Amino acid sequence: MTNALKQKWQAGESGLGAWLAIPNSWVAEAVSRLGFDYVCVDLQHGMIDYPDATELILAIHAAGSTPIVRVPSNDLGAINRVLDAGALGIIVPLIESVADVEAAVQACRYPPAGRRSYGPNRAALVAGPNYFETANEKVLCIPMIETRAALDAVEDLAAIPGVDALYVGPNDLSLSLGLPPGADNPDPYQAAYRRIAKACTDAGIVAGIHANAELCAKHRATGYRMVTISTDASALVRGVAADLEKARSAR
Repeated sequence: MTNALKQKWQAGESGLGAWLAIPNSWVAEAVSRLGFDYVCVDLQHGMIDYPDATELILAIHAAGSTPIVRVPSNDLGAINRVLDAGALGIIVPLIESVADVEAAVQACRYPPAGRRSYGPNRAALVAGPNYFETANEKVLCIPMIETRAALDAVEDLAAIPGVDALYVGPNDLSLSLGLPPGADNPDPYQAAYRRIAKACTDAGIVAGIHANAELCAKHRATGYRMVTISTDASALVRGVAADLEKARSAR
């Protein structure tokens, strides 16, 4: 088992990702076969539960993409379960402090580097008998920056050993700064957005962000090397709406 996304980052390249909110393995496989560098299963805000997630991770693996999971919270048990199912990266929401990030890192790593409990189940089937020896190196720990408290401490958070990337949640970060939810709000969001990218670059880790295809070029130019550009549910609605509009306008 390799982590192709981490290999791209180590080569100085960027990764483009898709986001899954629909609990359907056929959708997951279809999206994953399009060529995304990673596909993220959302257990926080999507309609997906843990049994669904195990099937989606399997489908993403089968399609040749890197399976990432956003867990519902910074919880050791929740993180361990999706890693045991074969996730190669964990996005951790609602981070606020150094202690929060350290807890996330600990949950992603086996002792002595962390507190992850051993029982890899499906992950060992994919990786083979040496999973334990390679898991700490291959699994990505990706805390989210989406609160004012996390923003205020972002330089310290980026410097914590074991953190591979920081991932911006634009909507919640905007709300914490007194702005409406949005993908690319004006200041003070823009200043925060640039500060996070710089903190990651200075610490030698990857800056990631939840986005859309239209914003991808801007994010890359700012220094973001993990950019989620599409979500299954919203892409489905856009596509169906476009077909309906085209059919109505052809009358």
